[in-house]
Amino acid sequence: MSAVPTAALPRRLLLLSSIALYLGIFVGFVIFEVPGLGIGHFYYVAIAMVALAGGTWAGIGGGFLAAGLYVLSIALTPRVPTKDVMTMGTIIRTVTYCSCGALIGWFASQHRDHVRQLRELAERDFLTGLLNTRAFDESLAQRCASDETFVLLLGDIDDLKTVNDTHGHAEGNRVLRHVAEAFGAAVGPGDELARVGGDEFAVITRGSVEEAQALSTLLKKRLARDGHELSFGWAVRPEDGPGPLELFRKADDRLYAAKLLGRNRRAVLALAAATTQQ
Repeated sequence: MSAVPTAALPRRLLLLSSIALYLGIFVGFVIFEVPGLGIGHFYYVAIAMVALAGGTWAGIGGGFLAAGLYVLSIALTPRVPTKDVMTMGTIIRTVTYCSCGALIGWFASQHRDHVRQLRELAERDFLTGLLNTRAFDESLAQRCASDETFVLLLGDIDDLKTVNDTHGHAEGNRVLRHVAEAFGAAVGPGDELARVGGDEFAVITRGSVEEAQALSTLLKKRLARDGHELSFGWAVRPEDGPGPLELFRKADDRLYAAKLLGRNRRAVLALAAATTQQ
């Protein structure tokens, strides 16, 4: 059974409380209401609770429910003349109930949207739209705490500094976005992808080491066609360590070794090309 999201708990509590309040107001009206007392005004509180929990249309629905209960309670209360139901005052009360619910529900919906947007901004890298370092670290720590088996894959752009120095940071940013799109198109639906440094990306995948290596090979081939070289390092939990720190260290060590091999290979190729030209 999946756990109830934390954000949904207050909304469910509001809905349950509003149902109890509707019932309490209805019973209190039938038992205690006399002309001029105004117990029906307490329905505004219940309407507000429904609107806060469900939004605009829920607030309007809560207003109609309050109006219906108000009319029914008058019909059941001998101390209040039944003729008071069919008056302009009842229509006005219905309109105000629904208007109050709509206004509060709209405000609550806007507030939730703003909170969601702020949360996304706090968890996303501003340039690529991927998870940022803080959000990725939290996800990695949660996976380690749940005793999962997974592969941490780190990828680093080898030539980004050269691009920045030669063509400027605007071109470097374009390269970062392009690489991020390539990562996003290559990773699986259950994988988590983040930009964790200036030119470094990280992937958490539940696949095997062979699948992670195949992913890195695929990305290297795709981006090599655009003139970009990447180096990769990986770590497996729990074989390479139980926690985030050990996994990052192991993956970073392998990444650094891959970068050294790449530099040596490029140096050998450059030397061979120079020798051939001579």
